[in-house]
Amino acid sequence: MAHDHVADEVLIASDTPRDATPITRAQNLAVLDALPFDDVRDFEDARRGFLGTLPDVEIKNAQGRIVWSLRDYAFLEEDQAPPTVNPSLWRQARLNMHHGLFQVTDRIYQIRGFDISNMTIIEGDRGLIVIDPLISTEVARAGLDLYVQHRGRRPVTTVIYTHSHTDHYGGVRGVVDEAEVTSGRIEIIAPDRFMEEVVSEAVLAGPAMVRRAQFQFGATLPKGPRGQVDAGLGKVTSRGTVTLIPPTRVIREPIEVHHVDGIEIVFQMAPETEAPAEMHMFYPGLRALNLAENATHNLHNIYPIVAPIWRADRAMSASFQSPLTFVRHGGSRRAILARTSPTSCHDPAVGTTTRPSRSNRFTSSMTSLRPASSTAPARSSADTTEARTVRGAASWSRPNEAPPSPSRSAPT
Repeated sequence: MAHDHVADEVLIASDTPRDATPITRAQNLAVLDALPFDDVRDFEDARRGFLGTLPDVEIKNAQGRIVWSLRDYAFLEEDQAPPTVNPSLWRQARLNMHHGLFQVTDRIYQIRGFDISNMTIIEGDRGLIVIDPLISTEVARAGLDLYVQHRGRRPVTTVIYTHSHTDHYGGVRGVVDEAEVTSGRIEIIAPDRFMEEVVSEAVLAGPAMVRRAQFQFGATLPKGPRGQVDAGLGKVTSRGTVTLIPPTRVIREPIEVHHVDGIEIVFQMAPETEAPAEMHMFYPGLRALNLAENATHNLHNIYPIVAPIWRADRAMSASFQSPLTFVRHGGSRRAILARTSPTSCHDPAVGTTTRPSRSNRFTSSMTSLRPASSTAPARSSADTTEARTVRGAASWSRPNEAPPSPSRSAPT
């Protein structure tokens, strides 16, 4: 019995968060010399356009349970990373603490820090175009209410899902009523194969993905420098009510141009990239580029434990060819990201599209990762997808052909 008691004490001690070992301290300290931490441009981008927020961004459901809160992340107010945390992760975690309503450019606003993803709002001629309404209805509704506080109440006329992951559609019933969608008063737009991929990932593989997400994002871990610090793409996933309203319009062609509530939108299909069903958007009149989740401020997880299929890194790289044309011809001033903060498309920040493109191509060329559980066929799906994506974007990828001229200038 005494032996068992000792074993239990050892087990309890090993489960207790510990301080950094000497080798961890040394490795983390070396990162400070390896990366340009004196470059604060990302922090300037994260603050730009701030209009207001909620105290601690603490959001509850109808039963009073907290589904989202930044209160426990107060430890990130410290500038210097503790020995237990990689300084680069600490920096990213502090960037992800910028929360609230932000103006991106003329008529475009974003809700950030209310979930692991961003919700973008475009002011149309009749009302609002809501893009990617987060994971939960509670946080999406709180984000829309915050917009109303600062910009006034306007009806939602359109919802756009950029891709088939839950954190980009789950909060839709927090911003629109399905009855208005059914009646035709509100339109919902999504990329081709959206519903098929939602069923594949959220239903067929749903239970496994939910469990694996707990390990990947650490939502149930205690927050702190010896626990959950950040998820890289955002703080953590919200834990509210997940919903879905099927799209009423599906984008199928490689390039489609539509006028949505008075806003010209160029849709570029980007299949088999960060999500199996995904698309980019270019707003010529607003001189802004929406890269969904294919461009982020960190290297994307090509083989995530939370996804049922491997991500085609070469296809992700190829998907930037048409957006690069928009940038190089001066058609875009702002690159809008589904995670973290937007960036300027002025040089040298054209890297918003070139850096992800090059890093994904490098990852593809330096690895031969084809997991046995992957649904990819023997001949790499990345090769066929890349060809399809580039051919589809050919109408605006010719060296001497510029994208449509902007009809409305946007402030820098």
